[in-house]
Amino acid sequence: MSTVQVAPNLTFAVIGDSAAFGTGDEAPDGTFRGWAYYLAKSFRDEVNYVNLARPGAKSDEVSGIQLSNAKALSPDICGVVAGGNDLLRNGFSPQKLHQNLLRTCRELMEQGSEVIMVELHDPNQLLRIPKLVKRILRKRVESVNVVYRAIAEELGIVLIKTREIPDVHNLRNWHIDRMHPGELGHKKLAREVATQLQKRGWSLTMPEEGELTVKEKSIQFRWLLVNGVPWFLKRSVDLLPAVLILSVIEIFRIIREKLVS
Repeated sequence: MSTVQVAPNLTFAVIGDSAAFGTGDEAPDGTFRGWAYYLAKSFRDEVNYVNLARPGAKSDEVSGIQLSNAKALSPDICGVVAGGNDLLRNGFSPQKLHQNLLRTCRELMEQGSEVIMVELHDPNQLLRIPKLVKRILRKRVESVNVVYRAIAEELGIVLIKTREIPDVHNLRNWHIDRMHPGELGHKKLAREVATQLQKRGWSLTMPEEGELTVKEKSIQFRWLLVNGVPWFLKRSVDLLPAVLILSVIEIFRIIREKLVS
């Protein structure tokens, strides 16, 4: 039986991108909550919760800037969520992602931090996009998850296998952009993280499940108008050339596979 770890002033830090920041779960006052917020409220000990994540951050920012800020806090637990923005850029390199995240997790663990990482969900179950683009996206998402699994196996960190969470791809769990969890999704993720931390001996209550409200839906729609359209246009300029090139490559790959078979 594991020993419950007691920390009267437990520090819980989070670094990473929008999925760590809490995008998709905006409170009426304009602040963002997210899975880490709900998790922080669930520790039985007094918690110093610091969210250092930034929407749009790639893994090089996480390892080059956010990591040092997190280490200065000497966190007992640190969530590390990055990779989603890496895969949406030209020049995406799984090797570079692995290098950045391995360094980040290793240095935190050398300080004594319990590290949490979260695998990517399957966006193809939520997005209405052409089959060819789905095929490209599937490969990139899987390459990110392969990096997570390799690091988790090497370092023994807490890895949340998002796709194994029951009913995770139900639309009610997702923000209107279909890329980030909504309030229910963040709470569902918080419960999964809490379960895994309990297995490691940390003392937590189970975060609340919550209910979807009409008010939340209106907040999501406002987000789509104010933030979603500019985000899409910005990413299109950056990613569209790569998608076109990758699409051509994928077409030739499909043709070759059919000729071989």
